[in-house]
Amino acid sequence: MSPEEFKVARKQLGLKQAELAHILGVSIITVQRSEIPAEKKSSSKPHATMVRAMNWFLSGFRPPEWPEGK
Repeated sequence: MSPEEFKVARKQLGLKQAELAHILGVSIITVQRSEIPAEKKSSSKPHATMVRAMNWFLSGFRPPEWPEGK
């Protein structure tokens, strides 16, 4: 998943960066860095664990930390 796809997926889920950071147990900076286009940073994609979690969320999984109404 590219940084651009990661951002689209987050928006598709209706989550703000801070909400996704809370759900994943990471800092908001980590989420922000995962959405920086590849040509603007040294790492070309978001961390594999974050991508795996995002795919679970897209398939319908909702952890207890999920914001109500989203």
